[in-house]
Amino acid sequence: MLLLFFGSEIILMKQKTLHNYRTLLSFLALFLLTLACQNSTKKSTATLPEGEKISIRHAKGFSLTSYGDYKIIEVYNPWPEAEKVYRYALVQKGKKLPKEVLVDVTIAVPVERIIVTSTTHIPSLEMLEEEDKIIAFPNLDYISSEKTRTQITNGNIREIGNNQSINTEIVIDLAPDLFVGFGIDGNNKSFHSLEKAGIPIVYNGDWTEISPLGKAEWIKFFGAFFNKETLAENEFSKIETEYLHIKELAQNQTNSPTVLSGAMWKDIWYLPQGNSWAAQFIKDANGSYLWADSNGIGSLSLNIESVLEKAQNASFWIGPGQFDSLQRMQEAHHSYSQFEAFNTGEIYSFSQKKGATGGVIYYELAPNRPDIVLKDLVKILHPELLPEHELFFFTKIK
Repeated sequence: MLLLFFGSEIILMKQKTLHNYRTLLSFLALFLLTLACQNSTKKSTATLPEGEKISIRHAKGFSLTSYGDYKIIEVYNPWPEAEKVYRYALVQKGKKLPKEVLVDVTIAVPVERIIVTSTTHIPSLEMLEEEDKIIAFPNLDYISSEKTRTQITNGNIREIGNNQSINTEIVIDLAPDLFVGFGIDGNNKSFHSLEKAGIPIVYNGDWTEISPLGKAEWIKFFGAFFNKETLAENEFSKIETEYLHIKELAQNQTNSPTVLSGAMWKDIWYLPQGNSWAAQFIKDANGSYLWADSNGIGSLSLNIESVLEKAQNASFWIGPGQFDSLQRMQEAHHSYSQFEAFNTGEIYSFSQKKGATGGVIYYELAPNRPDIVLKDLVKILHPELLPEHELFFFTKIK
């Protein structure tokens, strides 16, 4: 499976459409992954007893509370406009959940056999040193991590189709302790079938977060299932500290270079709205995103004339789709050559660096490592601040 953006993965397609998928990837990316939800005011129907709240500083989509023998995770926005709060009980093996505590699913922890469905889940499990617990995944070719690809090569991770049409027979036969899914709208028929078969399914809503640090904080969601809350906090704190340090460096600069983003698809230019994840990165890197004042968390759909009028003299162009050369950009749309960033060569793509089977590394790792994304952007916009840093996700288009 895959999720998208100037960001991450979640478009689901059968193998035979893979070529078209990769062609459309970055344009759809501008739309899908940036469809984050605002912090929900929905409440659970049953009141929970008092417990020890685990610190969640940036993520808005989940909470974690400890009660000693069990923990409760509440997921507020597994997809945009979700109508309920999903409540999961994580009960220590050999213990029981009190009868008065009402939940959607109960899982015995620590889990030993897990199925995840988004490549954005993989880095969290690796940071927790639990990648060997993964037993299946949809569309294995999308996984880029060398560590997890070794598990695939050794036959330890099974292929189960794609997220919208999971091979339920294989999943039922594997009998996982936990199946971590994500939803576009809550109407995944495969998930419903698995639930009826007794497979414990929980929803992960990391892709609905707006804040870069909010997405990364979902490592704490995974840590709870392995009783590794302390490790999850330590790993996240390192990312948080580095991100805020780099942000502070950038904000102390007096100049804010102008930034254009996105590209055209069928004569429509798609680019991030002003409150999106992508726009937040540019802001934190002290760039002046030219559509920062637009309201919304998804993408804008504009004609070339309006983009040229506003961004023809932009200093930098971040995320120009799947293009790997200036020549191919000009062949696709001659209007691209009218932009100053095209003529100065200040165009940077995140889609060129791929894993062994073609998965874009950015889509898998960037939501979990916003500190590296921010370093890259600061290196691009303010190179004097990070003279030793080499671009990790981004490549300069030549």
